Amino acid sequence: MKKIAVIGSSGGHLFVLGGKDPKGLLEEIVRQSEAAGFQVSHVAFVAASTSMDHVTEKTTAALWTQTPHGLEAGDALSLEAANEAAKAESAKIAEAIRKGEVDALIMVSADPKGINKEVITAAAEMKIPVAGTGGSSMADARSLGANVIAASGTTGSTNRTRAVGYISAFASEWKTKYTPVIGKASAVEAGSVWQRINFRSIMMGSLPGFIAMALILAVGKIPALSESVGPLFDTLIAALPVIVAVVAAKQVSGLEEVGIVAGVVAGVLSVNGGILGGILGGILAGILANYLLNWSFRMRFPTTTASLVAGAISGLTSGLIIYFVLAPITLWLGNGVRSLIESALAFSPILAGAVAGLLIWPAIIGGVYHAAILPIVLLEMETTGNSFLGAIDMTGLVMVSAGITLANIIAPRAKSEASVAAPGFLVNVGFGTFVEAAYPFMFADKRIFGTALFSAMVSGAFCGFFNARGTAYVPSIVAPTLSNNPLGFLVSMLVAMGLACILTIIFNKTAKKNAPVEEA
Repeated sequence: MKKIAVIGSSGGHLFVLGGKDPKGLLEEIVRQSEAAGFQVSHVAFVAASTSMDHVTEKTTAALWTQTPHGLEAGDALSLEAANEAAKAESAKIAEAIRKGEVDALIMVSADPKGINKEVITAAAEMKIPVAGTGGSSMADARSLGANVIAASGTTGSTNRTRAVGYISAFASEWKTKYTPVIGKASAVEAGSVWQRINFRSIMMGSLPGFIAMALILAVGKIPALSESVGPLFDTLIAALPVIVAVVAAKQVSGLEEVGIVAGVVAGVLSVNGGILGGILGGILAGILANYLLNWSFRMRFPTTTASLVAGAISGLTSGLIIYFVLAPITLWLGNGVRSLIESALAFSPILAGAVAGLLIWPAIIGGVYHAAILPIVLLEMETTGNSFLGAIDMTGLVMVSAGITLANIIAPRAKSEASVAAPGFLVNVGFGTFVEAAYPFMFADKRIFGTALFSAMVSGAFCGFFNARGTAYVPSIVAPTLSNNPLGFLVSMLVAMGLACILTIIFNKTAKKNAPVEEA
């Protein structure tokens, strides 16, 4: 296994580009090294409390080293004392290099003429490959005879792109296969670029933007503010494709700031395609950013250049594809979904609402809600700021859950159930989410499950009757103000909660009589 040493500091300009997070910076290097089958065996990294460009007497620093237990930070010392400790650790690394125990060196805003001089000298003597960032420090390393195979400034780079750049250079030098790993083992970031395409995650990540638009819509209903707020609402609607594009590009690329920039460029050019166009543009930008970054490193581009190519070219290319080719198609698809819902409501709004309410609980329990219904809700909100299925969400899920949990506070089968129900009820009412709070009661008694279905169906029918549109994920007292029919939506919400609460209380009392529950 090839062994790599890391030396350097949190730097000046680097400090604002990831250097102030030394743990994240070093862990990213370790992660990428392991992906290539390499090992970071030695570290001497000075992490200062401020940028090295603005050092004062109050500046402190800690020396990060590699130990048998992994990366560890030393105590916070004065910068001078930390530098002395780094110099001593660098001497150990230099000795390891001369013994042949280190195969490559990474320099991160290092000090070749001072603290790290002995390490660079040893690297030059042994002719081991050196890669790093920090324009002046890399130039100094070359002047000392180091075998620099990859060098770049820090502008436009991130902890991830720099780490990928270092390891790509070594993998190329040693003819080793290397596929960069993106992120930690999270559901969103794990796997290949194709596995990270997740519509559910993109929609959930974009939801705050839609809620912001709905809130502006509510404020715009105030007569004194309608004229000034109206343009803000239009601006936010126009921004929605950009929001979803940014979320999509960041998640798919896994490249943090580079992915965000690619998503902004793609999203701005995808506005004419609606939010579907924005999503598609962001996904394409994320795929291209990932590919272009790896290609740039294979071509031995500096890290700064690779980051610029990945962010700019991927965003521009994907955005232009949407702008000139796919925007009419994605816009037509979005309009088609909305037209389908409008057609169902035109045929029979009460029936449509009842069916939607009846199916909403099976949809969320079966995992269909976030994958199919939420995207449709956001498509509806794209033009009006509220949604018919969003109203069903609030009434059929949130308020029904609130009713079931409230019943188990008022008349629980066992006292312990009240303590379980109370937090869920507060979240349901206070934040418009966490419908899973009703699950323990629904799954424990089929009659409560039936109550949820029936209450959702009835409240859905009320939404249809009032032609009420709205949204969830907001406090219940705010939700009616976001609706096109505040009074009708409020009535539908109260019907859902009241019916679910009353029926649950009845069934709880019946269950007590027929089969007493022991107190926990």
